[in-house]
Amino acid sequence: LQIWCWSCHNGAALLKMSAFPKEQDDSTSQMQKAFLDGIYKTISKPPYELLKMDDLSSSLPSLQDIQTAYTRFKQLFLIDNSTDFWATDVKWFSLLESTNWLEIIRRVLKKAIEVAECLEIQHTNVLLIEESATDLCCVISSLVQVMMDSYSRTKSGFQSLIQKEWVVGGHCFLDRCNHLHKSEKEEAPVFLLLLNCVWQLVQQYPPAFEFTETYLTVLSDSLYVPIFSTFFFNSQHQRDTNKSGESLKTQSGPFRFLTVWDWSVQFDSKAQAFLNNPLYAEKPKPDKSQRKTARFKHQRQLSLPLTQAKPSTKRGFFREETDHLIKNILGRRIGKFINSSDEPPNSLREFYDSWHSKPVDYHGLLLPRIDGPEIKVWAQRYLRWIPEAQLHGGGTIATAAKILDLMEEVQSLQVKMDEERSQAVSGDVHSVPMLRNSARLSSLFPFALLQRQSVKPALPTSTWKDLEDEDDLVKRDDEFVDLTGDML
Repeated sequence: LQIWCWSCHNGAALLKMSAFPKEQDDSTSQMQKAFLDGIYKTISKPPYELLKMDDLSSSLPSLQDIQTAYTRFKQLFLIDNSTDFWATDVKWFSLLESTNWLEIIRRVLKKAIEVAECLEIQHTNVLLIEESATDLCCVISSLVQVMMDSYSRTKSGFQSLIQKEWVVGGHCFLDRCNHLHKSEKEEAPVFLLLLNCVWQLVQQYPPAFEFTETYLTVLSDSLYVPIFSTFFFNSQHQRDTNKSGESLKTQSGPFRFLTVWDWSVQFDSKAQAFLNNPLYAEKPKPDKSQRKTARFKHQRQLSLPLTQAKPSTKRGFFREETDHLIKNILGRRIGKFINSSDEPPNSLREFYDSWHSKPVDYHGLLLPRIDGPEIKVWAQRYLRWIPEAQLHGGGTIATAAKILDLMEEVQSLQVKMDEERSQAVSGDVHSVPMLRNSARLSSLFPFALLQRQSVKPALPTSTWKDLEDEDDLVKRDDEFVDLTGDML
């Protein structure tokens, strides 16, 4: 059964479907053959809409390849001593390339661009096919929506996207993250792959996103915190069953799972401020006069072509959508299937170059740059514990803190100007309270807080004098110091 994911502003739909099982008995094989024959007979007659089927199992790396690449990639950041550090540092780029992790990110982004071209330029419906339609289908469908729908680039929109495509969509978080450490065969960092791809877009087009890379880093960390039900179960049914099951009841009552979206569980208000992008180019709201004259539907409100405007409340949203889609496929509207090999070989490149030659619309379509060194390492997630990044009152965290200070100052001045105009409150507009002191923030903030004395990460460090004498540094053991003591 095809599942509707999203519809473009021009009506082209993005769908996903699980593939037919390879090993079948005779009766199931005959039913599959009859089903496909009926579709092909229907699509052989014009006029019809276009539909492209894309089998992600053959066009993208397998889950095993993704897991292998990520395991090699992680080893670059798990260094035990200074000897291994210098051995890795000498051939860092060659080792990074050999992991194939960045190449997988590049291929996934390229596939998302191909789907975006079909929806935006060719006005073609795209059907993503995978064995279970809950892994790579979720990655591509989520990326396409982030690239094409500006609402998915807001905090609330991205949260809704994750809930829809991954949590309710049935991604096997329990198996893919191997939370129970039962079997490594099913383990694969699929959701982390999505976050890595979204990070590429965030660092290339910062004003287009309401959230920051810190938001993505915190989300990736929360993936492996088993107290959150959001990323712990394989399906919505399993989640509901365990929440109401007798096995999880304790002496004080039933066990209550937390949701990952409640950031106050992990961070105070000061740390949560770094999840919001102060330079986000918010979409301007139209004037009241424009609202009355023209009311355009948001592209997220558009459904499949020729579906009813108001779905039946009794039957449910997804039932209504899929029923109309089945009617289209089996009888009236769907045209012919287009294979990737039938497309002009340079169409994707022309689409890619043409878009990048124009000014960027932060509220429109976003295409990631995927050539050469444009695909980068997610430094904040993988390199945040490196000693050189631990700058007291410096580094990227100090820059972000200063921007937040300036934004608060601007907002405070705006409030005082409004008060002066209304003559409601009289005050000195020159006295602006500074709510933050960036000099007291470490580059590890908000992942390591100064006031938490119980958390004392021991990190390898060395002096500048040691760095000047490389041979001596390689021969000696690492020195470990208390990071909290250094920062205080």
